[in-house]
Amino acid sequence: MNLFNFNDPNFLPWLIPVGPLLAFFIITLATNRSKLIPATSPKYGGHHPDYDGMLVPVVTDWSRVASIIVGMSGIIAAWLISLNVVGQALATEHFGEHVFASSMVWLDAGLTSFRIGVLVDPLTTVMLIMVPLACTMIFIYSIGYMANDPRQARFFSLISLFAGAMLTLVVADNLLLMFVGWEIMGLCSYMLIGFWFEKESAYKAAIKAFTTTRVADVIMLLGIVYLYSQTGTLNFRDIVYNEAVLNTLANTPALLVGGLSAASLIGIFLIIGTIGKSAQFPLHVWLPDAMEGPTPVSAMIHAAAMVSAGIYAIIRMYPLFAAGADPTHGVFTPPLMLMALVGSFTALFAATIAVAQNDVKRVLAFSTISQLGFMMAALGVGAYVAAAFHLITHAFFKALLFMASGSVIHGMEHGEHHVHEHAHGHAHGHDDDHGHVLAHDTHDHDVTHEHVDIADEHSGKPAAKPAHFDPQDMRNMGGLRKTMPVTFWTFLLGGLSLAGLPLVTAGFWSKDEILASAYYSAITQNQLGAPLIVFIALVLAATLTAFYTMRQIGLTFWGEARTEEAKHANLGRGVVPIAMTLPLIILAFFAVFAGFVGVPEDFPIFGAIFSPEHNWFHHFIGPTLLQEPATHALNWIPVLFGSAAALGGIGLGWLMYWRKPLVAGQADPLVEIVGGDLYRTLANRYYLDELYQVVFIRPARWFADNVAAEFIDRGIIDGFLHLIARVFTWIGDFLKVLNLWLIDGFGDGVPQLINAFGGWFRRIQTGHIQQYILLAAAAALLIGLIFAVSTGILQAAGG
Repeated sequence: MNLFNFNDPNFLPWLIPVGPLLAFFIITLATNRSKLIPATSPKYGGHHPDYDGMLVPVVTDWSRVASIIVGMSGIIAAWLISLNVVGQALATEHFGEHVFASSMVWLDAGLTSFRIGVLVDPLTTVMLIMVPLACTMIFIYSIGYMANDPRQARFFSLISLFAGAMLTLVVADNLLLMFVGWEIMGLCSYMLIGFWFEKESAYKAAIKAFTTTRVADVIMLLGIVYLYSQTGTLNFRDIVYNEAVLNTLANTPALLVGGLSAASLIGIFLIIGTIGKSAQFPLHVWLPDAMEGPTPVSAMIHAAAMVSAGIYAIIRMYPLFAAGADPTHGVFTPPLMLMALVGSFTALFAATIAVAQNDVKRVLAFSTISQLGFMMAALGVGAYVAAAFHLITHAFFKALLFMASGSVIHGMEHGEHHVHEHAHGHAHGHDDDHGHVLAHDTHDHDVTHEHVDIADEHSGKPAAKPAHFDPQDMRNMGGLRKTMPVTFWTFLLGGLSLAGLPLVTAGFWSKDEILASAYYSAITQNQLGAPLIVFIALVLAATLTAFYTMRQIGLTFWGEARTEEAKHANLGRGVVPIAMTLPLIILAFFAVFAGFVGVPEDFPIFGAIFSPEHNWFHHFIGPTLLQEPATHALNWIPVLFGSAAALGGIGLGWLMYWRKPLVAGQADPLVEIVGGDLYRTLANRYYLDELYQVVFIRPARWFADNVAAEFIDRGIIDGFLHLIARVFTWIGDFLKVLNLWLIDGFGDGVPQLINAFGGWFRRIQTGHIQQYILLAAAAALLIGLIFAVSTGILQAAGG
């Protein structure tokens, strides 16, 4: 491979994440410059009393512009390179058998080495169509949405890193590099959910998201390590395109777990990672609170990155989960059963919660959880192509809906500022049409959720006016179609696609594929167990999806304004409305037309128009894995069930919220239908957060405070360390005494003795010459005597 050939499709994928990642470093190190101003200044927000008297950093004007240019340049570069790669992939015959790939040694590990590389196959190709496009739209939208945020440069650096991490995950050719992108996205979600860290609810939501997903990620990492220990590789193609490896994993007993194969245990570990990342029950609780971050972050998490990464990872490794299974004949592996049951339950469970939410973004948050459940359930019944199809279409209309909801919030805040200005005669620090720079999404929800008290609604009396105005509460809206027509029409198109309006929306075609696959799996070989449960649960979830979507649009846009703020809601003037509405229009196009690439070829009229030869999406994605799944003949039963679910939910929503729109002070009609107790339970998410508080959080805190901190840390660890300190203190004292007595005594005693001897010896120095002569004579006599004795002279003389 020529590393400098920029037309080589094997090399180009390396460059796709480079633009956003480079933008992150440039903004962080060079263009993110700010000046310190008082916290009470309108340019900062002026509504953070804890910051009174403090100087806080606010991005300079040139830094704001430079950071936007750098961030946009990075994502546009990624988009253009992606389009180049996609074009070459679509022009390659039998693409899937022949893919674009290259790798190099990353880390030597003795006899083996970890390699880092890129891979572009059919699945990567469709992701490279969706992810850069959605990210680009979100970047453009952020220019307007964050127009006067004091940390806009920091925001663009973080979403650039976010986009770069997702693109790294998409083009990775192995699980290890994918996991690196996976974890970087987790870090970005933590920093962006808590972007407005002045709010207690925001930083607590960030911590909640980070810790919840880390629990799942640790288990996922165990699965990756176990897979490497069994195969010696983490490369996708080496595993999923190798029948011998898959058969070995399917026939090898799992370590320490009886009754499971190694493939099943590894698959379960990887699925748990996806359950956390894609917010499936029971690890779904972090995603609704992630709405504390800016709305573009919500769009990134729910559409272009983060939660979709979990589904993408499962599709990428799907043959591993299905090793030893035959879903079309009712033979399911434990990983497939886990996905089918968790996915179908989550789809229905989250949809029931969404029907009773009043926050415009939290409805969409639970909708995302539910739609990801559809994809998980599809994977469980063997329909990985249908799951990939819905992953793509969902990304388009959910990004549209989140950004449209952000426009609604922005417009409501603008209306709130207008009311304040006229009520008090001044702007309270809101110095432009964009409004309060930190006002977006800053309503004070509790980090777990907003407890809903519906006593007034249940009694039919007007609800008490809240202590503060919440620009995200749909009960404060109504009639916004008049002041925000572009947002209304794009929101309506995205909502109808989410609801699955038959034939004319992308959501219908992708959701219909999932229902058809579940139904086919249920009736094949008379296997009416789990697949039938999946089918029924998904039909019910589809009905609720259509209902809560119409409820949301009706409460937000239809009827007359229920507050003064809603009467004056709009996007203001200048670059803000352009930057915020242009992405909505573009995404609305894809929310409608993206589904036509997957129309079944035998579907009447539409099949002849859009799939004259074959289902393009199915036959393009199929070769991603070892064996392309078979297509099934059109069955009208799931089509009719899906259409009835969509139309029934839409019709019910229209009857309740459109035919007679709510007026100010009127109770939600849903309360009377389901009852106050059930409504309260749904609105408060079945009190699962409270249950987790009792079962997990409080015991964990008690254990941390009393066992870990007091007994283990202070009692055992500190006690042991203090004992060691005391022992060594005693040894030090002993050595000090030994040093004083022996070393210092000997060291000081010798010179003292020499000094004493010198003092005594000085006494012979009298200065009298006679004494010196006498001593010399005595010495000579003594020497002579010794010499005479030693030589025997005296003995000879005596003899």
